[in-house]
Amino acid sequence: MTGIRQQPGTPEDELARRFRAGDEQALREAYDRYGRAVLHLATSTLVNRSDAEDVTQATFVAAWLGRETFDPTKGSLVGWLLGIGRRKVIDRLRSAAREHRVVETVRQLPDPVPAGSDPDTVVDRLVIADELARLPDEQRRMLELAFFDDLTHQQIAAVTGVPLGTVKSHIRRGMASLKRRWEVDGAAPGARPAGISGAR
Repeated sequence: MTGIRQQPGTPEDELARRFRAGDEQALREAYDRYGRAVLHLATSTLVNRSDAEDVTQATFVAAWLGRETFDPTKGSLVGWLLGIGRRKVIDRLRSAAREHRVVETVRQLPDPVPAGSDPDTVVDRLVIADELARLPDEQRRMLELAFFDDLTHQQIAAVTGVPLGTVKSHIRRGMASLKRRWEVDGAAPGARPAGISGAR
């Protein structure tokens, strides 16, 4: 039975072998040979050319740092690079979506109302600030966003990345703590601190 002759390795195979072995010259050659393919992939999805160029660079950085995970028996080097490029494009789209949500949330915020000079209002705000300072960090942060920045629960969740249910829970517990302390400090039962008008 005649044995099957092994075909000599192609230049692409040799480049892939050198790349995986950590040959820096192979990295440069891979970028020269496949960089345009990765850039084309990025520009076909991303609107901004500079974002596509950033994704291309990030793809080769990630590939170089993770070169030992490349398995030439499972596919070509260019296919592996394009796979990394697709993941980087998705990451960039998700990041852009988060940035857009934050910008839109901030854009929809009302203009700040000038603080009144009424002494009672100033004192009330100082008392509230002191009481807030005693709360756990997350509860205080949510209350400040809700009542001083006048954000809705949904806006707080978008800006902070905290789940909506957790935002509501922090605000509810924080309000309960403030109410208890407010009544203990001598305020009329059920009185609401100045500046706190209820969250949405």
